[in-house]
Amino acid sequence: MFTNQTVVVVGGTSGIGLRVAQQVIAQGGSAWIGGRSRGKLDQALALLGPRASGGTVDVAEPASIAAFFAPIGTIDHLFTPGASYVTGPIDVLDEEAAQSPFRSKFWGQYWSVRHALPKLSEQASVVLMAGAAGARPMRGAAAYAACNSALEGLGRALALELAPRRVNTVSPGTVDSPLWRNRPQAQREAAYQASSAANALQRVGQVDEIADAVLFLMRNGYTTGSTLYPDGGYTLR
Repeated sequence: MFTNQTVVVVGGTSGIGLRVAQQVIAQGGSAWIGGRSRGKLDQALALLGPRASGGTVDVAEPASIAAFFAPIGTIDHLFTPGASYVTGPIDVLDEEAAQSPFRSKFWGQYWSVRHALPKLSEQASVVLMAGAAGARPMRGAAAYAACNSALEGLGRALALELAPRRVNTVSPGTVDSPLWRNRPQAQREAAYQASSAANALQRVGQVDEIADAVLFLMRNGYTTGSTLYPDGGYTLR
């Protein structure tokens, strides 16, 4: 339960982040959410109700991250799924695109933790968002795979550095989420088929399944420095 606790979700206006915020509020907590779009933020806050607050944030800009955290009081849990990046083969991506996973996904989470740090309660938890590609790279996305591996390493290092606060990482496989639903149908279906064929359960994940993994890492007071793979067994094959 999250009674009287405050959970901050950087990237909480849709998908996994929004579902985590909904579950926190349903279990008695309050949520402070962030997203790039003011319109999507307002829609999410209206959906979440009076125990939700938030602000806009661009995770590729450290100054924007600092401004997002400035008005927040004590933080009991932090989840950082928000990111925007490009993937592709090393011989195709230009410099800007190749750097985008690290600039947005890695450094966005690093600076989110840094600016949250003075506000984290003594028993707070942090859940970083990586991806199963960090443990089992896919063809044609080397920078993205490396970024996810780096995030898992960051989670382990911060678990030692920030103790007794807990830091863990969730590394999901392909998830049927708004991120994929907003892409062209042919691209989405091809990705879902490839992911399903590559994992033990022969299907893609659901938003609720990943949110449940995040909530477990928040609630379990004896888990830190761990990476959880809700990936249908993708990393096993």
